[in-house]
Amino acid sequence: MRSRATTVTAIPYLLWMGIFILVPLGLVAYYAITTPEGRFTIDYISQVGEYTPVLVRSIWLAAISTVICLIIAYPLAFVISRRSSNKQRTMVMLVMLPMWMNFLLRTYAWMTILEKNGLINRFLSHFGIGPLNMINTPGAVVLGMVYNYLPYMILPLYSVMVKIPNSLIEAAQDLGCNNTRVLLKVLIPMTMPGISTGIIQVFVPSISTFVISRMLGGGGNLLIGDLIDLQFLGNAYNPNLGAAISLVLMVLILLCMSITNQFGDEDKGDMLK
Repeated sequence: MRSRATTVTAIPYLLWMGIFILVPLGLVAYYAITTPEGRFTIDYISQVGEYTPVLVRSIWLAAISTVICLIIAYPLAFVISRRSSNKQRTMVMLVMLPMWMNFLLRTYAWMTILEKNGLINRFLSHFGIGPLNMINTPGAVVLGMVYNYLPYMILPLYSVMVKIPNSLIEAAQDLGCNNTRVLLKVLIPMTMPGISTGIIQVFVPSISTFVISRMLGGGGNLLIGDLIDLQFLGNAYNPNLGAAISLVLMVLILLCMSITNQFGDEDKGDMLK
């Protein structure tokens, strides 16, 4: 009886998943392996190799952004988790506050800050420095990714760290662990599920972004998301090639997620032994 009730309550979710997940994925796969006339072909899949430099650049910049987010978010999440409940709620709200603003507006704000006549160069001009070329560079793209996706790294780490009692850290210190060994032997293994979740939540949107790279990177820093966007909305309209690139990117992301989840599961298993 309970299993039947569970099945009935799951029907809306299954319908939603089928309509908005499985059907779009099926359409992407269909267009990737067919011609505009509907004939089977793998030509579009093979053409994806021509854009390997763009794909490598996307992976590289997304990986750099993910590492920077992890380096910034880990100590910040730990500091938040050690505060009182009221202070934790306030600090978490401050972390989430930029996410309440429109994504495009946040990126436009960085354009105003980084451009040649922007706020930073105006400030530096008072000291006879500049103007520095900060906009339309890979560094600007990485900065935009870190700023927009940093909360997605902080929140998973915080949700794991807040469950670690102070007594456990104090016990490790009493047994002779210095701060470095506490970090390496206690905190990192216990927070690995949060690390893996944060990596996925930052890396996936970073590798597929096109707004940040277009607004902060200029035409010289084309990423795979921009390339897909051009196939559907640009002058070189080719939805079949765009679907093929999307399919390859999807497989690559799923592969990265499976590897990350495997590491997280192994560390979780070690913690339970």
